[in-house]
Amino acid sequence: MEIRYRDKLEAFVTKDKSEIREYFHSLNLSLAEALLKPGQVTQYHLHKKSEEIYYILDGKGLMNIEGKESEVAEKQAIYIAPGKRHKITNVGEKPLIFLCACSPAYSDEDTLLED
Repeated sequence: MEIRYRDKLEAFVTKDKSEIREYFHSLNLSLAEALLKPGQVTQYHLHKKSEEIYYILDGKGLMNIEGKESEVAEKQAIYIAPGKRHKITNVGEKPLIFLCACSPAYSDEDTLLED
């Protein structure tokens, strides 16, 4: 059995500019926690093969998928289909913290950035 503790995970910045702590990364699935500071926005991007689910743990955000925007907050989940351009903005006054689950697992090679 593998158990990972958040406070023991190294934080790093992904291609889309979010701060990530990755819990698990297998061939078929990855699970990470992302953190955006107030006012911070991820770079508009898409994943060619991976579908993704964001689950908001804390804070408020503005989710943009293919130009359609919706406010999101804790205890909400957002599905992002493969090939759909997306970004999220922290519109609150505290950090926006959310889980990111990707299948197949996240990879930089599968991520295309846009302006």
